[in-house]
Amino acid sequence: MTVQETSSRHFDGPTISFDRPMAIVGGGVVDPALLRELAERGVALVGADGGGDAIGAAGLVPDLIVGDLDSLHDRAGWETRTRVIHIPEQVTTDFQKALSSTRAPVTLALGMTGRRFDHTLAALSAVLQFAPGRRILIVDEVDVALAVVGAISFSAGIGERVSIHPLVPIRFARSTGLLYPLDGLLLEPGGLLGTSNEGLGGRVEIAPIDDTPWLLILGKDRLWDLVAAGA
Repeated sequence: MTVQETSSRHFDGPTISFDRPMAIVGGGVVDPALLRELAERGVALVGADGGGDAIGAAGLVPDLIVGDLDSLHDRAGWETRTRVIHIPEQVTTDFQKALSSTRAPVTLALGMTGRRFDHTLAALSAVLQFAPGRRILIVDEVDVALAVVGAISFSAGIGERVSIHPLVPIRFARSTGLLYPLDGLLLEPGGLLGTSNEGLGGRVEIAPIDDTPWLLILGKDRLWDLVAAGA
Protein backbone atom coordinates (compact mmCIF):
# COMPACT_ATOMS: atom_id res chain seq x y z
CA MET A 1 0.00 0.00 0.00
CA THR A 2 1.26 3.47 -0.84
CA VAL A 3 0.02 6.93 0.01
CA GLN A 4 -0.08 9.52 -2.75
CA GLU A 5 -0.71 13.14 -1.83
CA THR A 6 -3.37 13.78 -4.45
CA SER A 7 -6.83 15.24 -4.07
CA SER A 8 -10.16 13.88 -5.29
CA ARG A 9 -13.60 15.29 -5.93
CA HIS A 10 -15.02 14.60 -2.47
CA PHE A 11 -11.95 14.04 -0.32
CA ASP A 12 -9.04 16.45 0.06
CA GLY A 13 -6.81 14.08 2.05
CA PRO A 14 -4.22 11.61 0.73
CA THR A 15 -5.25 8.96 -1.77
CA ILE A 16 -4.47 5.42 -0.59
CA SER A 17 -3.27 3.41 -3.59
CA PHE A 18 -3.06 -0.38 -3.76
CA ASP A 19 -1.06 -2.18 -6.44
CA ARG A 20 -3.39 -5.20 -6.24
CA PRO A 21 -7.15 -5.74 -6.39
CA MET A 22 -9.11 -4.12 -3.59
CA ALA A 23 -12.50 -4.90 -2.06
CA ILE A 24 -14.62 -2.16 -0.49
CA VAL A 25 -16.95 -3.77 2.05
CA GLY A 26 -20.19 -2.11 3.10
CA GLY A 27 -22.81 -2.85 5.70
CA GLY A 28 -25.14 -4.91 3.51
CA VAL A 29 -25.12 -8.66 2.98
CA VAL A 30 -21.54 -9.99 3.08
CA ASP A 31 -20.37 -13.60 2.87
CA PRO A 32 -17.60 -14.13 5.48
CA ALA A 33 -16.24 -17.08 3.51
CA LEU A 34 -15.80 -14.87 0.45
CA LEU A 35 -14.01 -12.26 2.54
CA ARG A 36 -11.58 -14.91 3.76
CA GLU A 37 -11.05 -16.11 0.18
CA LEU A 38 -10.32 -12.57 -0.93
CA ALA A 39 -7.76 -12.19 1.85
CA GLU A 40 -6.12 -15.51 0.93
CA ARG A 41 -5.83 -14.32 -2.67
CA GLY A 42 -4.11 -11.12 -1.56
CA VAL A 43 -7.02 -8.73 -2.19
CA ALA A 44 -6.82 -5.58 -0.05
CA LEU A 45 -9.85 -5.18 2.23
CA VAL A 46 -11.27 -1.72 2.84
CA GLY A 47 -14.17 -1.18 5.22
CA ALA A 48 -16.68 1.47 4.25
CA ASP A 49 -17.59 2.59 7.77
CA GLY A 50 -19.47 -0.35 9.38
CA GLY A 51 -18.11 -2.62 6.68
CA GLY A 52 -14.95 -2.67 8.78
CA ASP A 53 -16.90 -4.60 11.41
CA ALA A 54 -18.06 -7.09 8.76
CA ILE A 55 -14.42 -7.72 7.89
CA GLY A 56 -13.60 -8.13 11.56
CA ALA A 57 -16.51 -10.57 12.02
CA ALA A 58 -14.86 -12.77 9.39
CA GLY A 59 -11.75 -12.93 11.56
CA LEU A 60 -9.80 -10.47 9.43
CA VAL A 61 -8.27 -7.03 9.87
CA PRO A 62 -9.07 -4.49 7.14
CA ASP A 63 -6.21 -2.73 5.41
CA LEU A 64 -8.15 0.50 5.76
CA ILE A 65 -11.46 1.83 7.13
CA VAL A 66 -13.02 4.93 5.54
CA GLY A 67 -16.25 6.82 6.21
CA ASP A 68 -18.12 9.15 8.50
CA LEU A 69 -17.76 6.36 11.10
CA ASP A 70 -21.27 6.65 12.48
CA SER A 71 -21.78 2.89 12.07
CA LEU A 72 -18.36 1.60 13.11
CA HIS A 73 -18.22 -0.11 16.49
CA ASP A 74 -15.20 0.55 18.72
CA ARG A 75 -13.50 3.11 16.50
CA ALA A 76 -10.74 3.58 19.07
CA GLY A 77 -10.02 -0.15 19.03
CA TRP A 78 -9.79 -0.24 15.26
CA GLU A 79 -7.43 2.75 15.24
CA THR A 80 -4.90 0.66 17.17
CA ARG A 81 -5.05 -2.13 14.56
CA THR A 82 -5.32 -0.44 11.16
CA ARG A 83 -5.54 2.90 9.39
CA VAL A 84 -8.85 4.71 9.86
CA ILE A 85 -9.80 7.74 7.77
CA HIS A 86 -12.63 9.86 9.16
CA ILE A 87 -14.51 11.91 6.55
CA PRO A 88 -17.32 13.61 8.49
CA GLU A 89 -19.22 15.31 5.65
CA GLN A 90 -22.74 14.03 4.96
CA VAL A 91 -22.99 14.93 1.26
CA THR A 92 -21.63 11.59 0.05
CA THR A 93 -22.15 7.97 1.08
CA ASP A 94 -19.46 5.89 2.74
CA PHE A 95 -19.04 3.96 -0.52
CA GLN A 96 -18.37 7.22 -2.36
CA LYS A 97 -15.94 8.27 0.35
CA ALA A 98 -14.06 4.98 0.00
CA LEU A 99 -13.96 5.28 -3.79
CA SER A 100 -12.80 8.89 -3.62
CA SER A 101 -9.94 8.17 -1.23
CA THR A 102 -8.54 4.97 -2.78
CA ARG A 103 -7.10 3.66 -6.02
CA ALA A 104 -6.59 0.07 -7.22
CA PRO A 105 -6.33 -1.81 -10.53
CA VAL A 106 -9.67 -3.53 -9.79
CA THR A 107 -12.23 -2.57 -7.15
CA LEU A 108 -14.70 -5.13 -5.81
CA ALA A 109 -17.72 -3.86 -3.89
CA LEU A 110 -19.29 -6.21 -1.33
CA GLY A 111 -22.08 -5.50 1.13
CA MET A 112 -23.47 -2.73 -1.08
CA THR A 113 -26.70 -4.64 -1.76
CA GLY A 114 -29.31 -6.26 0.46
CA ARG A 115 -30.81 -5.17 3.79
CA ARG A 116 -31.59 -1.61 2.65
CA PHE A 117 -32.90 -0.86 -0.83
CA ASP A 118 -31.88 2.81 -0.64
CA HIS A 119 -28.28 1.73 -0.02
CA THR A 120 -28.41 -0.51 -3.09
CA LEU A 121 -29.66 2.36 -5.25
CA ALA A 122 -27.03 4.70 -3.81
CA ALA A 123 -24.32 2.13 -4.63
CA LEU A 124 -25.47 1.98 -8.27
CA SER A 125 -25.36 5.77 -8.42
CA ALA A 126 -21.77 5.72 -7.10
CA VAL A 127 -20.81 3.14 -9.72
CA LEU A 128 -22.22 5.35 -12.47
CA GLN A 129 -20.19 8.26 -11.10
CA PHE A 130 -16.86 6.47 -10.71
CA ALA A 131 -16.93 3.87 -13.52
CA PRO A 132 -15.25 6.15 -16.09
CA GLY A 133 -12.14 6.28 -13.91
CA ARG A 134 -11.82 2.76 -12.55
CA ARG A 135 -12.84 -0.88 -12.96
CA ILE A 136 -15.60 -1.70 -10.44
CA LEU A 137 -17.28 -5.03 -9.72
CA ILE A 138 -20.36 -5.25 -7.48
CA VAL A 139 -20.69 -8.68 -5.88
CA ASP A 140 -23.83 -10.04 -4.22
CA GLU A 141 -24.98 -13.52 -3.17
CA VAL A 142 -25.75 -14.64 -6.74
CA ASP A 143 -24.19 -12.30 -9.29
CA VAL A 144 -21.26 -10.12 -10.14
CA ALA A 145 -21.91 -6.86 -11.99
CA LEU A 146 -19.06 -5.23 -13.88
CA ALA A 147 -19.33 -1.51 -14.63
CA VAL A 148 -18.33 -1.22 -18.29
CA VAL A 149 -17.36 1.92 -20.16
CA GLY A 150 -17.29 1.34 -23.91
CA ALA A 151 -17.04 -2.06 -25.59
CA ILE A 152 -16.19 -5.41 -24.03
CA SER A 153 -15.29 -8.89 -25.24
CA PHE A 154 -15.44 -12.09 -23.19
CA SER A 155 -16.28 -15.79 -23.45
CA ALA A 156 -19.66 -17.21 -22.42
CA GLY A 157 -20.98 -20.76 -22.39
CA ILE A 158 -24.00 -21.97 -24.30
CA GLY A 159 -27.07 -20.76 -22.43
CA GLU A 160 -25.03 -18.85 -19.86
CA ARG A 161 -27.00 -15.92 -18.49
CA VAL A 162 -25.63 -12.59 -19.68
CA SER A 163 -27.58 -9.54 -18.50
CA ILE A 164 -26.91 -6.05 -19.81
CA HIS A 165 -28.32 -3.34 -17.56
CA PRO A 166 -28.46 0.35 -18.47
CA LEU A 167 -27.66 2.73 -15.62
CA VAL A 168 -28.84 5.57 -17.86
CA PRO A 169 -30.13 5.51 -21.47
CA ILE A 170 -27.54 3.92 -23.75
CA ARG A 171 -27.67 2.77 -27.36
CA PHE A 172 -25.69 -0.25 -28.53
CA ALA A 173 -24.09 -0.32 -31.96
CA ARG A 174 -23.72 -4.08 -32.19
CA SER A 175 -23.23 -7.37 -30.39
CA THR A 176 -22.11 -10.88 -31.33
CA GLY A 177 -22.38 -14.17 -29.47
CA LEU A 178 -25.71 -13.40 -27.76
CA LEU A 179 -29.05 -15.12 -28.26
CA TYR A 180 -30.76 -11.73 -28.50
CA PRO A 181 -28.60 -9.24 -30.45
CA LEU A 182 -28.29 -5.68 -29.20
CA ASP A 183 -27.65 -4.13 -32.61
CA GLY A 184 -29.12 -0.61 -32.71
CA LEU A 185 -31.11 -1.05 -29.48
CA LEU A 186 -31.65 1.74 -26.97
CA LEU A 187 -31.68 0.34 -23.42
CA GLU A 188 -32.88 2.58 -20.61
CA PRO A 189 -34.32 2.45 -17.09
CA GLY A 190 -38.09 2.42 -17.42
CA GLY A 191 -37.80 1.17 -20.98
CA LEU A 192 -36.15 -1.73 -22.80
CA LEU A 193 -33.72 -3.71 -20.65
CA GLY A 194 -31.20 -6.45 -21.41
CA THR A 195 -32.12 -8.81 -18.59
CA SER A 196 -31.45 -12.56 -18.97
CA ASN A 197 -29.86 -12.64 -22.40
CA GLU A 198 -27.86 -15.79 -23.13
CA GLY A 199 -24.49 -16.69 -24.56
CA LEU A 200 -24.31 -18.86 -27.67
CA GLY A 201 -21.04 -20.46 -26.64
CA GLY A 202 -17.74 -18.81 -27.47
CA ARG A 203 -16.81 -15.17 -27.80
CA VAL A 204 -19.26 -12.41 -26.89
CA GLU A 205 -18.67 -8.86 -28.07
CA ILE A 206 -20.81 -5.92 -26.99
CA ALA A 207 -20.25 -2.40 -28.30
CA PRO A 208 -22.29 0.70 -27.39
CA ILE A 209 -22.15 3.80 -29.53
CA ASP A 210 -20.35 5.84 -26.86
CA ASP A 211 -18.66 5.61 -23.45
CA THR A 212 -21.78 5.78 -21.29
CA PRO A 213 -21.31 3.38 -18.33
CA TRP A 214 -23.45 0.23 -18.22
CA LEU A 215 -23.52 -3.00 -16.22
CA LEU A 216 -22.56 -6.46 -17.44
CA ILE A 217 -24.11 -8.97 -15.02
CA LEU A 218 -22.87 -12.56 -14.88
CA GLY A 219 -23.10 -15.37 -12.36
CA LYS A 220 -20.92 -15.10 -9.28
CA ASP A 221 -18.80 -18.02 -10.50
CA ARG A 222 -17.32 -15.61 -13.07
CA LEU A 223 -15.92 -13.29 -10.38
CA TRP A 224 -12.29 -14.32 -10.68
CA ASP A 225 -12.40 -14.29 -14.47
CA LEU A 226 -13.47 -10.63 -14.36
CA VAL A 227 -10.92 -9.77 -11.68
CA ALA A 228 -8.11 -11.38 -13.69
CA ALA A 229 -9.20 -9.54 -16.85
CA GLY A 230 -8.78 -6.18 -15.13
CA ALA A 231 -5.80 -6.86 -12.86
